[in-house]
Amino acid sequence: MGKIKQLAGQTFIYGLSSIVGRLLNYLLVPLYTHVFESSEYGVITELYTYVTFLMILLTYGMETGFFNFSKSEYDPDKVYSTSLTSLFTTSSLFVLLGLVFSSNIAHLLNYDNHVNYISFFVLILGLDAFTSIPFARLRQQNKAIKFAVFKLINIFVNIGLNLFFILWLPQLAESSDLFSVIYSPTFGVGYVFVSNLIASALMLVLFIPDFFKLKFSFDKVLLKKMLTYSLPLIVSGLAGMINEFFDRISIKFFYTIPDGVTDANTYILSELGIYGANSKIAVLMTLFIQCFRYSADPFFFSNKGSKDFPQLFANVNKYLLIFGLFIFLGIIFYLDIVKYFIAESYWSGLNVVPFLLIGHLLLGLVYLQSFWYKLNQKTVYGIYIFVIGSVVTILLNFILVPKFGYIACAVSNVCCYLIMLTITFLWGRKYLVCEYDFKNMIIYVVAAAALYVASVYTNDFQFWTKMFVNTLLLISFMLLVYKLENLRESLIKLRKKFFKR
Repeated sequence: MGKIKQLAGQTFIYGLSSIVGRLLNYLLVPLYTHVFESSEYGVITELYTYVTFLMILLTYGMETGFFNFSKSEYDPDKVYSTSLTSLFTTSSLFVLLGLVFSSNIAHLLNYDNHVNYISFFVLILGLDAFTSIPFARLRQQNKAIKFAVFKLINIFVNIGLNLFFILWLPQLAESSDLFSVIYSPTFGVGYVFVSNLIASALMLVLFIPDFFKLKFSFDKVLLKKMLTYSLPLIVSGLAGMINEFFDRISIKFFYTIPDGVTDANTYILSELGIYGANSKIAVLMTLFIQCFRYSADPFFFSNKGSKDFPQLFANVNKYLLIFGLFIFLGIIFYLDIVKYFIAESYWSGLNVVPFLLIGHLLLGLVYLQSFWYKLNQKTVYGIYIFVIGSVVTILLNFILVPKFGYIACAVSNVCCYLIMLTITFLWGRKYLVCEYDFKNMIIYVVAAAALYVASVYTNDFQFWTKMFVNTLLLISFMLLVYKLENLRESLIKLRKKFFKR
């Protein structure tokens, strides 16, 4: 239980930067949805979707490779220096080629009038890819506080610049000739991208003192071993991004345009914006899984040789499921309040939220189960699993999106991750034998499903009556966990320990 507490503590610190910071960042969504038309927000959704794919290519699994080889016979500084040199070379080459061919890329994506958007994203990607290894090193060295501080600085700068460019600069431009020179009403969502670029550049500046302290040494043999280990993760990573973000792409390319629509591109971007805005409502589940992943990598790699690892791994799976189901129920039960996170003009897409929440939870479980092949140097299995998921995602979106619209995207995600979780679990039983608490885990899933169905019948209730009933439903789930997990005994031990102090 002590190691579970260690993981929980690290998750809390990483979560402090991830959850608090990204929650603040997500508070920009109400700003965007109230200031920008849904078609403009669709531009933001689309371009950041491509970013997720390209980041997988530009980091090519080096973070995981760095964690793995830092725990081997190699000097951690040499592993870090080799990784850093490799990423600097590839990131610089990407930025150079991206800027040279920015006009061609813009034409391909129907952004001929906004080539600057492409240039901004090329620079953002190059900077973020390069600084991914310095951030990974902070995690590997258990410098969670420094990691959190840097991440929070990045987010606060990004938020501050967004507020300045979108809210304050237009007002300043009306009263000052100085600000009117730098403000352009037609630049629109471009200010969102400029803010991101400045914040990413600042991260590089913050890491410069650490670079000067490092004794650089490049090991070609080590790099070859790292690439052999990490490159399969590119395929699985790309496949994972297809599973997670192909829904946005399918809306742009598979959507059926209704009769009477004169501007097809604007219509599609509008639908993409609605779907993208509603996906942000699943923010708590996304952030929970994200901060868990930050702490899980170094935690499991450092504990992989311990005798109690199988039981530790089984317990983490159960607790991840419990917290995920609690977040799912919490958001669904209070969706009438949470929906004000986005503008009312976007509420037509609220029906996708339950599916997106379940999809993110299943993805978190898939990620956790994937440790059996990472720890056993069998990363090729990750390719098989994620490629299967990608094929399922692409086929379902291709078949269903033209007929059912963006709701099909969310349903396809759930089907994809459920299949992937099943395959990952069955294959992993051969390499990592664990005694899972299947009985209680099944009870929690069935209970959460039953409570969700019960909440549907409260839709016709008065607002406060509905909130009261749903609160009772959420408490009932908490009491079920309290009973089955014997939390009373744990709380008594904690109280005794506290009063002894």
